[in-house]
Amino acid sequence: MKPTTESDSHYDRLEEMSVRDLLVNINREDQSVPLAVERAIPQIEELVAITAERMKAGGRLFYLGAGTSGRLGIVDASECPPTYGVEHGLVIGLIAGGDRAIRYPVEFAEDNREQGWLDLQEHSITAADVVVGIAASGGTPYVVGALTKCREAGITTGCITCNAGSAVTQVADFPVEVVVGPEFVTGSTRMKSGTAQKLVLNMLSTSVMIQLGRVRGNKMVDMQLSNRKLVHRGTSMVMQQTGLSEEEAQRLLLEHGSVRKAVDHANPK
Repeated sequence: MKPTTESDSHYDRLEEMSVRDLLVNINREDQSVPLAVERAIPQIEELVAITAERMKAGGRLFYLGAGTSGRLGIVDASECPPTYGVEHGLVIGLIAGGDRAIRYPVEFAEDNREQGWLDLQEHSITAADVVVGIAASGGTPYVVGALTKCREAGITTGCITCNAGSAVTQVADFPVEVVVGPEFVTGSTRMKSGTAQKLVLNMLSTSVMIQLGRVRGNKMVDMQLSNRKLVHRGTSMVMQQTGLSEEEAQRLLLEHGSVRKAVDHANPK
């Protein structure tokens, strides 16, 4: 039986469509993605809960994927330190083919069933960690092989896939299946499947970081002050939470290096 992600598009003769029709029809397909993610919330909830539990106990979160899936994991992992002030290496994204594959395709890298586990070992993976395989098809050997080895080693595993009952769900302790149906361009899983994976990754990392205490109220109080926009944002947050003037709030922010520390200094308990 053909996987859902490889099923023929609901549309044909795409090259004969006007630009307007192309955009309207792509958008129509995209609107189905959040609904598919909504149906997977119970699965996502379980993955968030175990990930937060492991990370509170000192574990790390690994994302593992190939192609678009691998790149999405790397993006999510790379945004955790600047957004939440966590150390680099707490959330790690790995892609089949290594760093070169972030920008360029590496032929047949995803077909190596052993390499994913070898890549994890380079980071001294332990049973304290969580590994989430990201594979739209659910059959990527790089991902399936790595999760298989993780299970044998007693390492908690999850997955994000867009095919029901795929190989990766069989080796994941906490599978997340977001079945979005055929792509607008048949088999182009960077489209609806990629959007679904991005939404789930947003939900996973954001919820875990909140569980780890990296958000206060609704503010990113540990964000890195890496540009003027963020310094201005941080200053406004300090002003809001302390009642200080803009000048004093910014002085405290830059002196202490984070919104959390500046507010705690101004409002000692």
